[in-house]
Amino acid sequence: MRKIAIYGKGGIGKSTTTQNTVAGLVEAGKKIMVVGCDPKADSTRLLLNGLAQRTVLDTLREEGEDVLLDDVRKVGYGGTLCTESGGPEPGVGCAGRGIITSVNLLEQLGAYSEDEQLDYVFYDVLGDVVCGGFAMPIREGKAQEIYIVVSGEMMAMYAANNICKGIVKFAQSGGVRLGGLICNSRNVDNERAMIEVLADKLGTQMIHFVPRDNMVQKAEINRKTVIDFAPEHPQADEYRTLAKKIHENKMFVIPTPIEIEELESLLINYGIAA
Repeated sequence: MRKIAIYGKGGIGKSTTTQNTVAGLVEAGKKIMVVGCDPKADSTRLLLNGLAQRTVLDTLREEGEDVLLDDVRKVGYGGTLCTESGGPEPGVGCAGRGIITSVNLLEQLGAYSEDEQLDYVFYDVLGDVVCGGFAMPIREGKAQEIYIVVSGEMMAMYAANNICKGIVKFAQSGGVRLGGLICNSRNVDNERAMIEVLADKLGTQMIHFVPRDNMVQKAEINRKTVIDFAPEHPQADEYRTLAKKIHENKMFVIPTPIEIEELESLLINYGIAA
């Protein structure tokens, strides 16, 4: 069983990319569990055709400790097993603590047991902060492979660099490694070349460049992944390709984060080249 965490700046399209990639792997015959580690609880919406799944934290608040696995996990597209950690009530508590609570509960309930016959577990994690519970998949070895969703925008690249710093910190005591950057295009000038250079500086690869296409939004409006909504569309093939690249990936590294000045220089140089 491969355990993968997808990180990325809030709003970068991390959850959309994760779910579409998972759909590609499911289509290829893989059995997958997706654990949403974002307080917005939107990491499985497309796989569940828009079903508002009750989160782990909501379930614990309403039913106490006597919880069954089926209470916090639903079956989605192609048999995908879907769980949402959720978050605390607004203004109360720590969202990171919710991730710790939910992942520990899933372990106690046997969600990761051999009986489940899982090929993959995907953690979809908010990446603006790499601390507390948000770092749990890195810190406690819940995931061995990290992929970072990024674009050619400054804050997306800044977040990716910060996430790499977190990986470096915890790679020394565990087996977590960076598998690559996924560029979710925002049509920034020279974006592909810029992210390829960023990946090289970080000591990793740009594993795939996902072009921007309105079909992604159309599928989301219909509460589906692109592969489910428009399987013949070229964008569906992009996600199938990304899924195949992740499945076949052999390049796992401890990254080499760069200084902010070098990151800004990269942006300026490619901006001028535009």
